[in-house]
Amino acid sequence: MMLEVVCLSVALMFGLGVRYIGLPPLVGFLGAGFAINYFGDTIGIPKSMVDVLQHLAHLGVLMLLFTVGLKLKFKQVFKSEVVGGALVHFAVVVCSFAPLVYFFFERDLNTAVLIAISLAFSSTVLAAKLLETKRELSLFHGRTTIGILVIQDLIALGVLAIWSGKIPNIWALSLLALPLLRMAMFKLIDMVGHGELLVLTSMIFAIVIGGSGFEAMGLSSEIGALLMGALLANHDRASEISQSLLSVKELFLVCFFLGIGMSGLPTWNAVIFAAVFAVLLPLKTILFFFVLVRFKLRSRTAFLSALSLSSYSEFGLIVAAAVLPQYVVPIALCMTFSYIISAPLNRFAHDLFQKWECPLNKFQLDSVHPDEQPKDLGDAEILIFGMGRTGSAAYRFMESEGLSTVGLDADMYKTDWHATQGRNVLFADAEDSNFWRGIDLTKIKATILAMDDIEAKTIAARMLKKYGFQGPIISHALHEDHQLRIREAGASHTYLTMSQAGIGLAECTLLALKGNAPTTDNIDKAG
Repeated sequence: MMLEVVCLSVALMFGLGVRYIGLPPLVGFLGAGFAINYFGDTIGIPKSMVDVLQHLAHLGVLMLLFTVGLKLKFKQVFKSEVVGGALVHFAVVVCSFAPLVYFFFERDLNTAVLIAISLAFSSTVLAAKLLETKRELSLFHGRTTIGILVIQDLIALGVLAIWSGKIPNIWALSLLALPLLRMAMFKLIDMVGHGELLVLTSMIFAIVIGGSGFEAMGLSSEIGALLMGALLANHDRASEISQSLLSVKELFLVCFFLGIGMSGLPTWNAVIFAAVFAVLLPLKTILFFFVLVRFKLRSRTAFLSALSLSSYSEFGLIVAAAVLPQYVVPIALCMTFSYIISAPLNRFAHDLFQKWECPLNKFQLDSVHPDEQPKDLGDAEILIFGMGRTGSAAYRFMESEGLSTVGLDADMYKTDWHATQGRNVLFADAEDSNFWRGIDLTKIKATILAMDDIEAKTIAARMLKKYGFQGPIISHALHEDHQLRIREAGASHTYLTMSQAGIGLAECTLLALKGNAPTTDNIDKAG
């Protein structure tokens, strides 16, 4: 019981502390891990209990990668900017870092190369967590970032196989049966319904089949969990699965960040090592930007992806633990410092790009890439930003009223799906200044902001006003403070989603008591 009391209490205290100064709680959890490690003997935490925490941390990584896989499409990984960008960046970083490590820290060439390889990776956990928090996993730069991370993880798997001598065994041939496994997974998901059985089934896919199953084949458990999620990405209930695992995954990830801090106490040499590579982290980020721009990504996409990848990776720790155990603590410290630098930058990523847009655009190529934004809205009178459940319901209602409507969404797969349904939905990102400079709003009479992300709503409202839109701007909000921010940004009408849903139910109840309640079919049609 001592471990639970200490870990949960210290994690909460440190998490609240760093949140108060504007850093994400995960940075506090890292600090809490180091603090528990330092005072562990004093307060009597046995080493065996630390091993339990490390095991829970591993489960947290598997759960996170599984949920990332749920939003991953295979075709987004095997693109030139993803594969080429990841390989070119990896090669340049290794060739740059290895001599530095060799001459200043480790006079063994093989060890220096392995350290450079460990530092060439970016954190899947941090990037996925930040993108998920901002609801940007499905956006173009989010998909590009995750694709690059998958390629890096595959490289890490190859490194472990070469240097550790661990190679896939004969059971790895069972991967040929993945299409059959996918069919079985789909049927099982359909059978289990909702609630706890869905959570349990998803954890079996992530931890038992993806984790332990891939380890038994001599493969990476992390890649296995990611692949299991990707196999389910096209299932109708993929979003429900991800949502059902949210609380369990978050708790396990607290253990992950605590476990990093408890991997060992830093020495002065480790601190100096980490400080040097923390200073070099911006160079790694800048390199990502230039590499992605050369692969014809626009400056904004390259900038946001580069910031998401501006960290050192937990996969570096995995490589170090397997072949460089003496460097686990220095690399863990590198990762900690990079989290402290990267997390705040990503929090203000869109604002930073707007500030530096002019100089960054000078490096952009003239070639057109699929992330170019649409400029012609046709004869539409109603413009809807965000075509999820709320936006789609608004679109259907406007369409039923005979109003010409156009929907915009930053998820290409979502826009493609709406197109197959015969809807006028275009790919666009409301947070992209390039989109706003080219849009023609003269025929638009009203706009609806139905995106999930509060930042996207406030930017859209602000830009609509900036570019002279005079019609009503209507938005929903989940919280009262969000409602205030959207109104201050320029929205003319805002509605608290849950409150309005409750009022709608109450109105239906009153009508039902009077015998005038609308039928279920009419309710569905309206909403």
